[in-house]
Amino acid sequence: MTAWNADTEAAASESGSVTVVEGSSFCISSGTGDISADSGTYGAFFQDTRIVSHWILRINGSLREPLGAQRPKPFEAVFVGRAKGSRRQFDGPLVVRQHRHVGPGLQDDITLENYSAEPVECEVELFVDADQSDLFDVKVGRSSRHPDSVRTVRDGQLVIESARNGQRRGTAVRARGADVTTDGLRFHVTVPPRGKWATSVIVVPLINGEAPAGAFSEAGPPHHREGVRRHRNWEQKVPVITVADANLQNVLNRSQSDLGSLRIFDPHHPERAAVAAGAPWFMALFGRDSILASYMSLMVDPTLAAGTLQTLAGLQGTKVDQDSEEEPGRIPHEVRLGVTAGLALGGTAYYGTADATPLFAALVGELSRWGLSRDIVEPLLPHVDRALDWIEHYGDRDGDGFVEYIRPNDHGLVNQGWKDSWDGINFADGTMAEAPIALCEVQAYVYGAYVGRSLLARWSGDRALEQHWEARAAELKAAFNEKFWLPDKGYFAVALDKDKRPVDACTSNMGHCLWMGIVDEDKAASVVEHLMSPQMFTGWGIRTLGSDMGAYNPVSYHNGSVWPHDSALVATGLMRYGFVEEARQLATGLFDAAEHFDGRLPELFCGFDRGEFEAPVPYPTACSPQAWAAAAPVQLIRALLRFDPVFTRGVVHLAPILPEALGDFQAANVLLDTSRITIRAHGTGGSIDGLPPGLKLLAEPRPPLAYPPQVYPAQGA
Repeated sequence: MTAWNADTEAAASESGSVTVVEGSSFCISSGTGDISADSGTYGAFFQDTRIVSHWILRINGSLREPLGAQRPKPFEAVFVGRAKGSRRQFDGPLVVRQHRHVGPGLQDDITLENYSAEPVECEVELFVDADQSDLFDVKVGRSSRHPDSVRTVRDGQLVIESARNGQRRGTAVRARGADVTTDGLRFHVTVPPRGKWATSVIVVPLINGEAPAGAFSEAGPPHHREGVRRHRNWEQKVPVITVADANLQNVLNRSQSDLGSLRIFDPHHPERAAVAAGAPWFMALFGRDSILASYMSLMVDPTLAAGTLQTLAGLQGTKVDQDSEEEPGRIPHEVRLGVTAGLALGGTAYYGTADATPLFAALVGELSRWGLSRDIVEPLLPHVDRALDWIEHYGDRDGDGFVEYIRPNDHGLVNQGWKDSWDGINFADGTMAEAPIALCEVQAYVYGAYVGRSLLARWSGDRALEQHWEARAAELKAAFNEKFWLPDKGYFAVALDKDKRPVDACTSNMGHCLWMGIVDEDKAASVVEHLMSPQMFTGWGIRTLGSDMGAYNPVSYHNGSVWPHDSALVATGLMRYGFVEEARQLATGLFDAAEHFDGRLPELFCGFDRGEFEAPVPYPTACSPQAWAAAAPVQLIRALLRFDPVFTRGVVHLAPILPEALGDFQAANVLLDTSRITIRAHGTGGSIDGLPPGLKLLAEPRPPLAYPPQVYPAQGA
């Protein structure tokens, strides 16, 4: 999930920090609610700009004594503290509550409650600054106040503005009853005995002097905002999941809530929800991340995948641009907001990724399996065909049938697969591979794109086109199993390098090849043996790189850490090829890991063996919540249920293999086509209520590779 032209690893997260998020807006603060200018990465952000960089509340000249912080919803937090008493008081009587709401700006509802029998005189001061720094300048520690920053008091509010890249970005801060100065806000109050005093501090971002739509105001309470209504609507529509196992119940509930909080909306198409990559640094549309997260969350809300695809289709490349790496038909790597606004989501796009384009086509094919309406799928077909044209004319750069990448500039990403850190692709001896690089999982995604297009052709009744893409898929599969297979090692090369040499490191990438079905059946057992070996499987999840490889480091970003989404896709691949016990073991390990993270799997964690530490070791800069990590438990439970709708064949598969320890499982209100179904399962038994008419329930797993002709006439999965 590395960002364009940014350091590979995010700035270190602060201990005890609290993050609240709504859409692309978020705020990171200390556990007291304060934001210090010296804290580095703290702040409130709107459209990738820090609109608050300093936010310190003092009562009678002193900081509060922190008592606790809670986050009842993704977009709000409550901080509770105690004002310091006089020297004669051991227990101060004044409790401070700070209820924070984030959205297009910030609102802090501050309440002072006096628990004594005497009135308390208070000087309440809020010191504020806003450096208007770019998000990635903040992340890597390059932020500072802009030299032309101007602080003024006008219309009863503090306004801090800076000119950047032709735009004037600003922050306006106000509160009723405040004395406003260029340093901040002050209140002279008397809190009555056993009484309260309260105010609301409102922060509004300014772009060229104008406030954005939906900004906080005194006109209505913050929970009436559009973002809050959307989240509540989401909570009402997503499945209601009940599991006897309390940990899994918590994990799945947390996943659904986090996925809802990570949705972003195109202002030109507010009915479309796409999924952002993760908080705090990736609250933007990412091609690969958003597609994979959407795929893995289909059982929660398939319309999220539709909105993600529709938004990405509107950004699909139309021209060759070496600076942004745009090419006709290419799906972008990331879309950023900020001072260079101009595209549908208000920002600029960078296209340097090899996998988003085939994944786009593959996911559209998956939507046809899921039964989404023709009104959604048919308008996407021209974009699928443009994506396939990109694969042939731009992705395959040397005509060998495989998609390679090499950046055409000196500032884009060196590696352009999901392991996109600069040192992410290496040989078994630790030597780094040189571009052009053809990744194994990218070829698998291309295979999935060809199979998906074949299914879409069948869905539209074009038998000739269906057979064409079936043949392309078969050709690629044969070539892949010939060129990428390492017979002396018994697994697939992670890539081919610039000289077409197999890059022979043992990595988790080949698990994605199992997921897509490109692996020959006679090679699958050996691949699974390596993936589940002590060198790869930690007991919590699959390492990105084997512990016996030259570049292995359990505390690296991509060379030995465990990524939950990666392991979930590996588990799906294991299940697809019939390795049920191994898939169940991997899923159980990830669920156990989630319990140690309070039910929320992070972006990644360290690759230490489960026997070394009692709990998984956190990776210091992992995003949390993060979209594909949030979606991973949903995908795992779907894999354990072996729940696979195939509308293009008129069937739905349900063949559970749930661990007995999980007990009864039920998912009500699952959207399938236009119906809301209820899935029930226990162990190896299951049922579905409310199936759409004409759809046949099969109590058997989806065929692992090609559909047998006697059941499904056409090849594909």
